[in-house]
Amino acid sequence: MSAIPETSTANPFVHPALFYADDAEYLGVLVPFVTDGLALGHPVAAALPPDRLRLLRAALGDAARRVELIDMAVAGGNPGRIIPSVLLRFADAHRDRHVRIIGEPIWPGRTATEYPACAQHEALINHAFAGRDVSIVCPYDTSGLDPFAVADARATHPVVWEVDRRYPSAAYAPDDVIDRYNQPLPDAPGAAEFPVATTADIRPARHWAAERARLLGLGADRLADLELIATELLTNSLRHTPGGCRVRIWRDAGHVVCEVRDTGHLTDPLAGRRPRPRDLPNGRGLLLVHEFSDLVRTHTTRHGTTQYALLRTAPGR
Repeated sequence: MSAIPETSTANPFVHPALFYADDAEYLGVLVPFVTDGLALGHPVAAALPPDRLRLLRAALGDAARRVELIDMAVAGGNPGRIIPSVLLRFADAHRDRHVRIIGEPIWPGRTATEYPACAQHEALINHAFAGRDVSIVCPYDTSGLDPFAVADARATHPVVWEVDRRYPSAAYAPDDVIDRYNQPLPDAPGAAEFPVATTADIRPARHWAAERARLLGLGADRLADLELIATELLTNSLRHTPGGCRVRIWRDAGHVVCEVRDTGHLTDPLAGRRPRPRDLPNGRGLLLVHEFSDLVRTHTTRHGTTQYALLRTAPGR
């Protein structure tokens, strides 16, 4: 593998896409990435889907005890949680040293509904970590993923790593990916809706939303989550946009969808992905939406913004 610097003085942040076709290629790059980092005193974390996590843990042997191992299917099931709750959480805990992270948010089995949020997440990492002394390697299974996902990886990562070489990506254009996957969910004609004009409408709207979600199959253990999500989305809309908003609740395959639509234009794609200092009382609404949702999708234009929070229903419901 041709050597390139892990960091540069111009931008110490390194964000490669690692293309691998089998376990040998996967471990051939990632095990040295981890062990070399540990030898240099770098904190190391690996957030991977369960099968990849088991593979890396076994290959590292005793060294695995010095690595923070994270089940990405749990921590990053909703890709909107990954930057604040996985990557920044770990990097911010070690600001005095270079940090190495392996993050695999896209794997075979991700659904078509999840994928746009995954691709946008990979693009947004570049904005969230610009100038930070961090390396985040993102593996891509070229034998199992659709070719468009591999092509998107070239656009969301400035560097590509393969088992025998490393090179700059000529297709790097993360903002194009953010724009391309700024897509609405398929519409749900006839979905029930509740208009919200003032903050006095929020309490009845959230109770209405919870009752609709219950009738559509959302489990009792998730109704409080749904109420919190609806409250935060409605509060955020009323705070930042004129003209009120509306909430709709509908069923999509194995999810109940809480949709909030307003007339504002969300111009900050990292909204809801930046941890807030504890001494600041406001600004956590969208963070909480990401934390309690199984998936969040956002569609925004100059004519309005729609936020979709998806919560899984119980199997068989």
